[in-house]
Parts: sequence; C-alpha cells; structure tokens
Amino acid sequence: MCNATQNIIYPREATIFASICAILFCIVGVVGNFVTVLALIRCPKLRTHATTAFVLSLCLSDLLFCSVNLPLTASRYIHEAWTLGDALCVLFPVLFYGNVAVSLLNMVAITLNRYVLISYHQYYNQLYSKTSIWLQLLCTWGFAFLIMLPSLLGVWGQLGLNPSTFSCTILEKDGKSPKKILFLIAFVLPCVVIITSYSCIFWRVQRSRNKLKAHQLATKKEKRSSRRERDDSRLTKLMLIIFICFVLCFLPLMLVNVFDDEVEYPVLHVLASILAWASSVINPFIYAASNRQYRSAYSKLFRIVRSSVVFSESKQLSNNSLKSRDRNGQSVNFKPNAGSS
Repeated sequence: MCNATQNIIYPREATIFASICAILFCIVGVVGNFVTVLALIRCPKLRTHATTAFVLSLCLSDLLFCSVNLPLTASRYIHEAWTLGDALCVLFPVLFYGNVAVSLLNMVAITLNRYVLISYHQYYNQLYSKTSIWLQLLCTWGFAFLIMLPSLLGVWGQLGLNPSTFSCTILEKDGKSPKKILFLIAFVLPCVVIITSYSCIFWRVQRSRNKLKAHQLATKKEKRSSRRERDDSRLTKLMLIIFICFVLCFLPLMLVNVFDDEVEYPVLHVLASILAWASSVINPFIYAASNRQYRSAYSKLFRIVRSSVVFSESKQLSNNSLKSRDRNGQSVNFKPNAGSS
C-alpha cells in the first residue's frame, strides 16, 4: 500500500517546489516557534497574562506541525510516494487535521479571552484562574484530536493512502466520508465564533472611545485605565491579525479538499498545501512586527543568549591564558642554568 505510485497526477515541478518549501518551512518554523516559546516563558510581564497561555499553546501546536508533519511531507513530495510505513500513514492525518483544529480552537479561546477582558472585566479574574486556563487548554487539545477518532477507528471514513496523490488522508469508507462535517465543525463554526466575538469587541471599543471623547477632563485614574485599554486593544489587534492570516492560509486548502476531492486541479492542491504550511511559520514574525511587548520579550531573550555567549568565550579565553602561563612557567623552571656546565 505505502509504495503505490501509480496514477501520479502532480507535475514534477510542483512536487520539487513543494518539497523545497516544506524543508525551508520546517527549519524556519521550528526555530521561530521554539524561540517564541522561550521568549514568552522568560518574560515575567507576559507570563502573567492569561492570553499568553493560549499563545504558547498555539506555538506548541505549530512547533509540533513543523517538527513532525513537515519532514514527513517533504519526504512524500521528494519520493512522489509514501515510503514511511502504514503506521505513520495513519498517524499523519491525525496530526495534520488535529493540529489545524488545535490552532483554530486556541484562537477561539484567545478571542473569548479578549472579549471577556474588554466587555466583562469584572468577571475576568474569576473566569481565568490558573485552574480554568489549564482546563480550557486540556479541552482544546482533547476535542481537537477526539474528532479524528471515528476515522481512526474506521467507524466513519478511514485513514490511509490515496495512491494518486501519494497523500495519507481521510478516505471514504462504504461511500461515506466525514470531511465535509469536519470542515463545518472544526473550521467554519470556530471562524464564525471568532468573527462574531471580534465584531462585538470592535463595537465595545468604539463605544468606549466615544465616551472618552465626551469627557475632555480626565482624572489620573481614567488616564491609567485608558493606557490599559490601549495595551489591551493592541494585543487584541495582534490576535485578530493572527486569525486573519490563519484563515487566508488554510481556507484555500480546506476548500479544495472539500470541493475538489477528485483532484481535478492538482497544481491548486499543491499551492493550497504550501500556503497552509506557511501558517505555522509566520506567527513569530507577526508577533515581532506588530506588538511592542512581544518585541521586548524577543530582545530580552537575545540579550541573555548574547551575554551567555560572550561570557562563555571570555571564560574560554581566560582558561587558555592560564594554561599558556602554566606551560611557560614549566619551561622556565626546567631550563638549565648557564653556569652549571
């Protein structure tokens, strides 16, 4: 089953381009997401935000995708066949579709967090205690992978190799496939929730700004509140940008998988796949470009790394200097006196 290569429908140029992109995205994505995780963990100010927990979860999901799915994908396109065995062929779509669901559900959690913070600030600390955050993260990851269980068990569709596209994916079983329902539950519904929540946030922020404009003389307390709202607004905009980029990256792949299941347009499938892989790579760049607090976290981490490297180099130089002195001292001690002969 795994080595079937008949009826390959992708042009060789497309598969070469896809394999190069997969390798590049794998390297950049692993480094970028790993650095982001370290930066956020080491930043005390961001570490206390409930939003950071969901951002870290999103980074870990992208890191898993870049370190596991993309190398397997690169191998698939290089060989134009699945050569990695039946077990990995079943695991691959579970990780792929599960990661997509994890990413979207993390964005739902982030959006709801932003909505509660801005619209119902008085309940925020109660709803986002440490226990509540861990429970939400557990439900996010659990639900994302549980929706793949029917296909994994062969109850509704099945997971396996499509020989014509050398792709391990969700296949029909007894003429039935859960692809369209999964698309609705794990992609469309979360997107609707996110768009609705951001619309409510936008309306609330606009109303708050209008109230501030109505009061020309603001007290110090109101000014502090205004600064906090501006910071929250910037972070909310950042999360909205992340969501928009995710949708732009993944929507083409979801559409071609659902509405072109027979792969009549193979090049579109390849391009849509490459665009989807990019979603796991671009987030660190968006964090750095769009938010001052995240840029500060990155710069602090790089300063720590640079100071550690400088300290290590200076210590090495010091040790080398001491060894050189010891050798010189030994050679002086054993040098014979001129008058001894």
